Amino acid sequence: MSDKQHTLKGSAVVKGVGLHTGEPVTLTMRPAPVGHGYKFQRTDLEGQPIIDADADLVVSTARGTTLGKGDAVVNTTEHVLSALYALNVDNCLLQLSGAEVPIMDGSALPFVEAIESVGLEAQDAPRNWYELKEPIWFETQERGTEMLGVPTPGGEFRLTVMVDYNSPVLGTQHASMYRAEEFKAEIAPCRTFVFLRELEQLAKAGLIKGGDLNNAIVLEDREGTTQEQLKELAKALGREYEKVEIRRNGVLNTTDLKFYNEPARHKLLDIVGDLALVGRPIKGHILAARPGHFGNTSFAKRIKEKIREEEKNPLFHIDLSKKPLYDIQDIERMLPHRYPFLLVDKIMSMDANGIVGVKNVTMNEPHFTGHFPGNPVMPGVLQVEAMAQVGGIFALSKVPDPENYTTYFLKIDGIRYRRKVIPGDTLVFKLELITPIRRGIVHMKGVGYVGGQPAVEAEMLAQIVRDKASAEAPKAKQPATAPAR
Repeated sequence: MSDKQHTLKGSAVVKGVGLHTGEPVTLTMRPAPVGHGYKFQRTDLEGQPIIDADADLVVSTARGTTLGKGDAVVNTTEHVLSALYALNVDNCLLQLSGAEVPIMDGSALPFVEAIESVGLEAQDAPRNWYELKEPIWFETQERGTEMLGVPTPGGEFRLTVMVDYNSPVLGTQHASMYRAEEFKAEIAPCRTFVFLRELEQLAKAGLIKGGDLNNAIVLEDREGTTQEQLKELAKALGREYEKVEIRRNGVLNTTDLKFYNEPARHKLLDIVGDLALVGRPIKGHILAARPGHFGNTSFAKRIKEKIREEEKNPLFHIDLSKKPLYDIQDIERMLPHRYPFLLVDKIMSMDANGIVGVKNVTMNEPHFTGHFPGNPVMPGVLQVEAMAQVGGIFALSKVPDPENYTTYFLKIDGIRYRRKVIPGDTLVFKLELITPIRRGIVHMKGVGYVGGQPAVEAEMLAQIVRDKASAEAPKAKQPATAPAR
């Protein structure tokens, strides 16, 4: 599992026909810069508009996933996106000479081979992983689709699929992918499948002009289908009629199954491509029952909503049950404060630019005696003081002997109280530097959260000062001169 973003080393070209239009189309996959993601570009339209591969831009899920922006659309995006995603390509510009990604043989393998023919290039930026931290659920009762995303112990990307379309031919099938490396051999070659009755309906509607009996697994679960009906279907598809037989497993003899559960594996392929519309590689296990493009893209939107929720709460990823970076004994060695004015219980994390600290609010604190009887509320000034102590720990961590320093307020600006803080609450403070520390001056912005919601915020300017006694201590250790007599 790569930690770096990747793009293509060169341009990979795939030529074929569109599934529904039957028109020739060229897809050119080009290298793209860091943070670009996947973007489609319609080179055949005026202005060559670009459409982001984004779940929020899905305009149709009928027989494939269609993206649209303004008057520009791109159909059947899922197969090429699955190949890019599974091969760990993060950034790619996909230029199309038509409205549809070429259907090829109905699988993702031609796209995989095209990508591998030019190779990948590592980029100087980390991958922007999204790791599931709690279950995410989606279902549609009318379609019977159920999808669940759960965390994985090692942070892998896994997929498990069950298909069951109440068909005596298809039956119930399962497929899984526990490592992305399995995709090329086990998933990419699996082609789309369709029931014969669906082909008839699509052909009569003037669709699937680029489809035939060789780029899809065609299933027939009805009895009594005649050669005359098959002949009419071939005519509707614009194909020369050849005698077709329906095998015992319901598969037309125009193709052989590559795997006994090829339909389920192809559904897994589709999910990979549709989840690419989240815009970030995922760490987690996705389980899907009776999936389809509507359910897949709706689930991708649900994940995007979760990401937006977490971005609004920058402390979502903090696990307060984990061992802290500094416990209360460590804090007492750094800060001079003691009961009842030591207002930090632990430090969870710290980097070059910020710190996260915790204050557990309990009824045993003396200020609740008078603030207020019968309605205990933590005084706002103490909330700011607790925040300042967290900032003080950050500042003191930059000197080798923090026990010999004290931090003093110089200025406080922009104080806002968003909600009251009461006994039983846990205040989690996140502070970040506004300017680099110079000459002991520390300028930080802090926000205190309760239950993920902001409770207090402020900008603070403070100075760390070496204690006078400790500053004089080295001189006292020098040998004294004996007085003259």
